[in-house]
Amino acid sequence: MSVQFTRRRRAAIAGIGLLGFALAACSGSGQTTDQGKPLPTITGNPAVTLDVFAPQSADANLATNDFTQLVKQKFNLTIKWQTTTFDGGPAKEKRQISLASGDYPDLYLLIPWVDQFSTADLLKLSNQGVVTPLNQLIDQYAPNIKKALDATPEWKAMATAPDGKIYGIPQWVDCFHCSYPDKLWMNSAWLKKLGLEQPKTTEDLRKVLQAFKTQDPNGNGKADEIAVSANLRDNLIPYFMNAFIYDPQGQNNSGGNNTTLVLNNGKVDIQANKDGWREGLRYINSLYTEGLIDKGAFTQNPDALSQQGNHAGSVILGAGTVMHPGIFVNNGSADGRDKQYEAVPPLTGPSGASYASYVFPSIPGATFVLTSKATPEEQIQAIKMLDYIFTDQGQINGQFGSEGKAWTKPGPGDVALDKSMKPTFKQIPQKPGSKPRNSGWGALAQYNNTATFRNSEVIDTDIHTQAGYERKLFDATKLYAGHEDKAQIYPFWRVWIDPSLANEVATLQTNLENYIQQNALQFVTGSKKLDSDWDSYVKGLEGLGLKRYLEIQQAAYDKTPNK
Repeated sequence: MSVQFTRRRRAAIAGIGLLGFALAACSGSGQTTDQGKPLPTITGNPAVTLDVFAPQSADANLATNDFTQLVKQKFNLTIKWQTTTFDGGPAKEKRQISLASGDYPDLYLLIPWVDQFSTADLLKLSNQGVVTPLNQLIDQYAPNIKKALDATPEWKAMATAPDGKIYGIPQWVDCFHCSYPDKLWMNSAWLKKLGLEQPKTTEDLRKVLQAFKTQDPNGNGKADEIAVSANLRDNLIPYFMNAFIYDPQGQNNSGGNNTTLVLNNGKVDIQANKDGWREGLRYINSLYTEGLIDKGAFTQNPDALSQQGNHAGSVILGAGTVMHPGIFVNNGSADGRDKQYEAVPPLTGPSGASYASYVFPSIPGATFVLTSKATPEEQIQAIKMLDYIFTDQGQINGQFGSEGKAWTKPGPGDVALDKSMKPTFKQIPQKPGSKPRNSGWGALAQYNNTATFRNSEVIDTDIHTQAGYERKLFDATKLYAGHEDKAQIYPFWRVWIDPSLANEVATLQTNLENYIQQNALQFVTGSKKLDSDWDSYVKGLEGLGLKRYLEIQQAAYDKTPNK
């Protein structure tokens, strides 16, 4: 189940708006909302048509989708789809155009890593009266959503604005292996051939990479080996840096914070101007200078890295710093090379540091957002539909599709991902080259995706098969879990920035992130010198407004309840 769920964009700080009509509390129609208007009591499922804006994948048709038909049958709900693509840029642009025109839909049903609303968006739209608070709808018509939010305090905090309103529902995706994205996957066959063990320290790693580079581990008589590589999306720096200082960045596609925000004794701070950061860069620079790090590691796209991992003929890639090895080597490779790559636990640096980046697995903001265009009846049917998706049955049908077509009940001998759990469902693999099923909504229906739900899926016990790939990632992640510095984790998913400061924060954050990343690359590649250029680099951070950025983050953090 996991690989399709690992593409997540960096978390942003964001928000939603006010109600077009007033909602009542859970006890019935006689009660009113903050607006003073009653929420009707509706029994049964009256016929409703809902205008919904949503991303649609190239191989799906939401209008004819099996789950769309199930929703219509179950809730008497007809959906008129306004679709966009899975390409984040155009999708967000189309979403914004719909808002600017004033002709926006009843419901935005979005995907976190494509076009979801940020918390800042939500607060801005709430002030404009565009969006509908969901609190009373949830209280009266969505017991499963209410139960899920109450059972998961971090999720509830992420969904609840400072004024106590829930302006939209964010997806909860408790992906274990996504939470520790900065892994090193190393060719175990090369280690065995060279008589080496997996590295445990930074100097062990240096010796292994030197051997990979110079001792012809692929045995073809050519000096064509790449000791370690990465790509623009799967940053090489965090895994190495964590042997010197806790690096909270995470991969660029998985909700990490690239300004390296941390808590330093309760105060918001960054790591990128600390001595440990400098020493980490010094170590990475030494590997780069020796030619042990591929020169393309910081500039190539994922496709270029995949070409290295899937190089025709001899295997040429020794290791890659990626969330999962499928990023650089095809699962089920004809020569079995994909089976050679195993995860290397966090390294221990010269001062004893041995951290792993932790990335909160869900992205703050909202993917289910009702607007002021929706009538009370439409709002109620929409929240009832989402409430069904919050059940295990609804989520399975919603994500994957129909029973017997996309999934089946477990059979004798089937084992859950977490072997201690009772298995609850099993996906039916799609045959290569077959017509797309168009059965489930996929990521559009990925809401109550708790660890319990995910870990109860039937997964093959052979980690070297495609069907067992999730288990390979699950087992590997156990090597990293617990290596994060919990005291330093900055809970950005709980922090709501004042919308009047949102533009300022976004500009500061972008400038700081770009500066930190660009200078890190310059220090690693040697175009800047750590001994002579470090002080001016640190001053440059201040010149870009670091002090102001931290002040705003601190003020917002201090207002965060139950932090």
